[in-house]
Amino acid sequence: MERKLFGTDGIRGKTNRYPMTAELALKLGIAAAKVITKNNHKRHKVIIGKDTRISGYIFEYALAAGLTSAGVDVYFVGPMPTPAIAHLTKSFRADAGIVISASHNPAGDNGIKFFSAEGFKLPDEVEYEIEQLILNNDLSTEDLPIEKAGKAYKIQDAKGRYIQYAKGTMPHSLSKLKIVLDCANGATYNVSPLILRELDADIVTLNNKPDGLNINKECGSLHPEILKAAVLGHKADIGIALDGDGDRVILVDEKGNIVDGDHILALSAIHLKNKNKLNKNTLVTTVMANIGLDLAMKNNDINIIKTKVGDRYVTEEMKKNNYNLGGEQSGHIIFSDYSTTGDGTISALQVLKIMRETNKPLSELASCMKKFPQTLINVNVKEKPDVKTLKAQELIKEIETKLAEKGRVLVRYSGTQNKCRVMIEGENQEDINNYAKQIANKIKEEIGESNFAKQNSNSPEVN
Repeated sequence: MERKLFGTDGIRGKTNRYPMTAELALKLGIAAAKVITKNNHKRHKVIIGKDTRISGYIFEYALAAGLTSAGVDVYFVGPMPTPAIAHLTKSFRADAGIVISASHNPAGDNGIKFFSAEGFKLPDEVEYEIEQLILNNDLSTEDLPIEKAGKAYKIQDAKGRYIQYAKGTMPHSLSKLKIVLDCANGATYNVSPLILRELDADIVTLNNKPDGLNINKECGSLHPEILKAAVLGHKADIGIALDGDGDRVILVDEKGNIVDGDHILALSAIHLKNKNKLNKNTLVTTVMANIGLDLAMKNNDINIIKTKVGDRYVTEEMKKNNYNLGGEQSGHIIFSDYSTTGDGTISALQVLKIMRETNKPLSELASCMKKFPQTLINVNVKEKPDVKTLKAQELIKEIETKLAEKGRVLVRYSGTQNKCRVMIEGENQEDINNYAKQIANKIKEEIGESNFAKQNSNSPEVN
């Protein structure tokens, strides 16, 4: 089942370039409506939210035109975090939720992703069904009686609903805690500061003035060094960096150390286990998790299950087997007792709850895991043949033998971009940097499109 439009996190690309065009969004609305209304004659409704990109206007109205022309009512909520759309979809008992966002990507990009009526990202097979209707141009609405055409509404209290829900996941006051919050000039700018403030925290807010073009620009979870400086400068207890659509979080402790998704998962799993609240004593993460997380879980007798990269796959595994904690190194953390998807704000609240209940600073909590050196190189590629068929496999196996049990090599393609990601972990940073360059050069020679760019070795992974 090869999908041509949907990647690991919906449809994504440069605005006004295929597939992120108004024309495609219109077709997507019609196709989604056909799938939603199949074999069911009730009145249907879909929630549409977006982040703060200026291009959101293009896609929300094109999607609405397609949905309403095919008999589905549309409810606009405006700029809201992705997890808020998942929550509101359930709250309003809508048939689906749509988020217009390219997450952590620059302002020139955009994307469209769907949530089911239960607030989960759509399964691959449903996205494939929608995609096939578009590709086969099976989009006629000429048989729809005009009295069954959809209507469009605005939900005026959407922000308040989500704020109250998120606050409800935190039973303790945050008084006497100084928090620096970086909203990435994204969708959380008008909700997350209020949530923390209403919980009595002393808040310093950064990057909460979106202008449609500054989303994720040198701020947010991809640039935690901005937050680090602010935490140290304000002598804060914790720093919280969200991304453009609010489904990721990266933290900074009171000493200025960056606490990524792996550390958040480790300290959360241990705390939940100690309270007998970690379902089946199991944590779910992806193949990108640092070896240090494996060791931390082993030292605390916690099981760990790994999926392929993408928070949707973590969530699917959690749902299937009733696990209640999972996530990614990049900061997608799923506390399924509270949310059906990654929620940066709620995840931060759960860490704050742990700090309150243990009376320990974040630096002490995060010390439960020692991170192995890691390097990541992205190679721009012109095609994506099976990684196992690449000529570079011989070199990969040779390096894996050298690393033995004290490191690992992971080579995979991005689910949202034409990139091959070469990730290596080991005990010595210089050695793994050299190994990664060797493999990246081999891949570049074979299927490379242009010069590759080495990522910061401590930067969060992207899909």
